[in-house]
Amino acid sequence: MIRYALICEHEHEFEGWFGSSADYDDQQSRGLLECPVCASKAVRKQIMAPAVSGTKRTLNDQARPTQAMMLEAMGRIRRHVEENFEDVGDAFAKEARAMHEGKTEARGIYGQATPAEVKELVEDGVPVAPLPPEPPKKTQLN
Repeated sequence: MIRYALICEHEHEFEGWFGSSADYDDQQSRGLLECPVCASKAVRKQIMAPAVSGTKRTLNDQARPTQAMMLEAMGRIRRHVEENFEDVGDAFAKEARAMHEGKTEARGIYGQATPAEVKELVEDGVPVAPLPPEPPKKTQLN
């Protein structure tokens, strides 16, 4: 397997794994390569340095900006829910089911439910989604 650092015409960077360099060339010529961010087919290889042990830059270093962006987005979602929805605590499953069945007025809620309760809600078609976890404190990040 060979890993190529790829980039699209809109400068979105991503990687692709291929069985050989010929596999990359074949897929590129047939228009099968596509940017996972914007779906652009104008994809090309980036210049890559070989992976040599002892280099300072690691995959972790490359992932940090994306990780920080995701943590920030998750924190914004959580804050929005906490500021605008009603916390029903451990009565979440009961309240969500009652709203789904039209027994109580529909409103934004959040709370806690057991895995078994969540499974039953999903199986019954009740729309639920997990609340993102609280973002870690800066002192807890590596």
